[in-house]
Amino acid sequence: MPMPIHLPADDEAHPHDQADPDEGTHPHDQDAPSGRGRGRRGNRRKRARRSVRVLRWTSGVLGVSLVVGAAGGYAYYQHLNKNIQHGALNTSTVTVAKPKANAAGQKPINILILGTDSRSSAADCKLGGACGDTGYGHADVEMLLHVSADRSNATVLSIPRDTKVSIPACKDSTGTKSYAASYDIITDSMEHGGAGCTVGTWEKLTGISIDHYITVDFSGVVQMADAVGGVPVCTKENVQDTDGSHLKLKAGTTTIKGVQALEWLRTRHAFEDGTDIGRTHAQHLYLNSLIRKLKSANTIANPLKVDALAEAATKALTVSNEIASISKLAALAVDINKVPTKNITMTTMPFSYIASDPAHVQPTSEAYKLFSMIRNDTSLTSTSTSKTASASAAASASAAKEAAASASASASAAAAAVDKSKVDLAVRNGGTVDGRGTAITKYLNGKGFSKATVDTTDVTATATTLTYPSGQKAEAQAVASALGLQSAELKGSSTATKLTLVIGTDWSTGTDYAKTLPKSGTVPSTTVSQNAADSSQCMTVNPAKNSYGKYIYIW
Repeated sequence: MPMPIHLPADDEAHPHDQADPDEGTHPHDQDAPSGRGRGRRGNRRKRARRSVRVLRWTSGVLGVSLVVGAAGGYAYYQHLNKNIQHGALNTSTVTVAKPKANAAGQKPINILILGTDSRSSAADCKLGGACGDTGYGHADVEMLLHVSADRSNATVLSIPRDTKVSIPACKDSTGTKSYAASYDIITDSMEHGGAGCTVGTWEKLTGISIDHYITVDFSGVVQMADAVGGVPVCTKENVQDTDGSHLKLKAGTTTIKGVQALEWLRTRHAFEDGTDIGRTHAQHLYLNSLIRKLKSANTIANPLKVDALAEAATKALTVSNEIASISKLAALAVDINKVPTKNITMTTMPFSYIASDPAHVQPTSEAYKLFSMIRNDTSLTSTSTSKTASASAAASASAAKEAAASASASASAAAAAVDKSKVDLAVRNGGTVDGRGTAITKYLNGKGFSKATVDTTDVTATATTLTYPSGQKAEAQAVASALGLQSAELKGSSTATKLTLVIGTDWSTGTDYAKTLPKSGTVPSTTVSQNAADSSQCMTVNPAKNSYGKYIYIW
C-alpha cells in the first residue's frame, strides 16, 4: 500500500484558505518533560491530523467526499496530481458579479458539482449502456455547493436535468470551437463544449458567481462507493427499476456500494412521481448519509480507506483549472469540513411543469428567491452561536459585527451626502412582470431621484443588479439605500457610463428589495429540503401500476 503523503505547499495560497478555529491540541501531543523526541513525535501527529482532513468535497450524482491521507512520498503526491483532469472554469459569454467579502475578510465558496453520463471510456461504456460516445456527454446531475463566508453553514442546490433554460454562447475548453446560444434542457449545456458551458448556464440562470467545478463519471461512482465501504440508504417499500437503472432493494435500510450505488443515483422512474425530481431527492439522501459516515472518526482514520479513496477519486475527477492539484483541493476541503453537519441543507429548485411541454420543468418565482438567498449568503439553516463557543470566536464575531456596522455607517454617510436630484439613473425591466421598470422609476422620482428614467432596452435578467461607473459608488449606495438593495446587487464597472438598475426576475413586487428575501433559517414555501444530520430520511417508491393493476416499481 502506498504510504500516505505530506502535502507540499503550492507556490501561492489557495484563495479560500482560512485559519482552522477547530485546530486543537491532542493530550498526547505535549512535549515529554525529559526529552525532545516526544515533542517531535507530537508535532508529527499534529501535522498528520491536519493532513488527514483533506480533500473532502460533495457531489450530487455521487454524494462523494474525498479524504487524502497524511504522510508519505512526493512521488505518490505527483502520481495523484497526474490523475486529475482539468479544464477552463467558464467558457461562456456570461459574467456575473463576484461576492464581496464580509467584515472579517471572508468570502463564500460556490462549487458546481456535476455527474456526467459520458461513455467515452471502456469502463463508463460497460456501466452506461450506449457506447461509442466521444463527446462531452450530459450533465445529468447538477448541484451547487454553497459554503457560507463564515463557514457556519452550507447549502446544496439541485436543478433537475430536464429544466428548460437559456444556454449561452460557449466555446470548448481549448477556445477553438464555438457553440451558439440556445433554449434547451440544462443537461444539454455540457454538450456545448464541456463543464465550462454548464458553469456559464448556471451563472446566467441564477446570477450566482461560481468559483470551481468538479465532475465525475459513471466508473468514478462505482470506484469511490467501494472505497468508502458503502453508504446506507433507505426505501419505504421494496423497489425495483427493471427498465431503468436495474436497482433492486428490499424495504428498509441497505448499505449500497459499487454498481448498486450507481443504480441508486441514476434511478429516476422508481422514486416518488417517476420524474427527475424524485431522483434529486434520492441523491440528497445518499449524500447526507455519506457526509454523516465520513464525519465519523472510524472512517476518516482508516488509512486503507483513505488511500483507496484518494486513488479512485483522483482518477474519476475532472475539475476547473484553479483547483487542479491535490494541495488546492485539500485546502478547499478544509474549509468545507468546518461546516457542522446539522447546518448543511440539501434543496431542489422550486419548479413548475411547462404546460405546453409537460416532460420538462421551469423555475418558479420562488426559485429566484432561493437564488437570491444564495447570492446574498443567507443560510437556509437556522444557525446561532453556541453558548459554549470559544472566547476567541465570540471576539471575532463581535469584531466582524463592529466592522460591518462601521462600514454601513460610512456607506450611509456617503449616500446621505449625495445630491439625489443629480443622480443620472437608467431603470430597465429584466423580469417577467410588465410595468416594473415604470413603477420603480416613479418610486425613485418620489424619493428625490428626479433624473431616474425608464430605459426600454430589451434585457432578460434573473438577478437584480445596480451597475455603477468608477467614481460613482456613493451615488449607487444612495440608490441602493432607497430600494433596500444589498451589497451583492451592487456592481462597479470601468466601462459603464451611467448608473443602470436592472430589475431581475427575483424582484417581482414591492419597492424594498430586502423585504422580499426570505430570512436566515427559512426557505421558500414550495422548496423541498433535507438536513444532512437527519438520519430518518427514507425514499417513497413510485406507486404506479400497469394495465393489470400490478405495481411496476414495488415488489
